[in-house]
Order: sequence, then structure tokens, then C-alpha cells
Amino acid sequence: MATVLSVSGSPSASSRTGRLLRHLDARLAAQGHEVIPLDVRTIPADALLGADFRHPAVVEATALFARADGVVIGTPVYKAAYSGVLKALLDLLPQYALAGKTVLPLATGGTTAHVLAIDYALRPVLSSMGAAHIVQGWFTLDKDITAHEDGSLTVVPPAIEALTQVLDQFSTALGRAPLLAAAS
Repeated sequence: MATVLSVSGSPSASSRTGRLLRHLDARLAAQGHEVIPLDVRTIPADALLGADFRHPAVVEATALFARADGVVIGTPVYKAAYSGVLKALLDLLPQYALAGKTVLPLATGGTTAHVLAIDYALRPVLSSMGAAHIVQGWFTLDKDITAHEDGSLTVVPPAIEALTQVLDQFSTALGRAPLLAAAS
């Protein structure tokens, strides 16, 4: 199957966004995909904020994007946009780092007022980076995600059903990507 890079753009180690992504990673892995998790917060701040393209962590992240067939990008929404740490990483990647890739944008936030952040803030950046196919994303309310002390996660049924649907569409699109490339 495909290699999927699962990118958490949350600056917090205990974020619901990151935990939700790792939960969804398990479904992708069960579908036969190789899933590589990347938590942007683990890249040193001096490399991100100093735009150090040659920092080993930035070089490694760039290589992970290059290796991936598909990319899941998850971010908390702050002030109607994706996170600053995610922005810092995307700024350091090559202009067409997503060329030929299928991308699934996901976001979490405290209010439905931020639901359009995927389409108006994140999608244009992903498109400008050459994504071959950006599948329908999904916004999940923070209140619909419960992270437990033991590391487990509970997502309310309507939210998990919607997330499963967009994840399965992403997985299906990954299967089609090589066919589209071969037809070109």
C-alpha cells in the first residue's frame, strides 16, 4: 500500500489533535498503509523560527515529506488559522514538497466558528505546495474528543463516523494516486 506521513501541528505534547491523529494512524495502518508519525513540536524551535533549512531535524522532516505518498495534516485552530509551528515547518519545506501527493487536512478547535479554517487557511497553502489531490478535510470540536490519563482516546460517535469516512476516502484516493500518475 502507500506510505503516509501523519503530521501533528500541535505545539502541545498532550494535545487532543496529536492524540486524534495517532488514533487515526492505527486505522490507516490496519488498512495496510505504512504510517510515519511526525509531531512538529519535536523539531527544535531554533531551527523552525530561525529558518535553519540545514538543521538535521528539518532535513529529516523534508525527507519524510519526500518519501510519503500521502500526508495527513492535523492542526488545532488558533485565531481562525492553523498553528504557528505548522506554519513554520511548511515555510521551511521546498515549494513543491506536496507535488504528486494526496493530502488530508484535519483540524480541531473549541468552536464551530473555526470550521472554515481548513478551507480558507490551510487548503490554499497545501495547494500552493503542489498537492496532487486534497481530499475533503474535517473539523472536530474539542468537546467531542476526550483524552484519558492512560493515553486512550474517546471520540463521540458522530465525530468518529465522519472522521472514518474522510479517512477512508483518503485511503481510497491513495490507491488511485499511482494510477493517475501512470496515466499522465
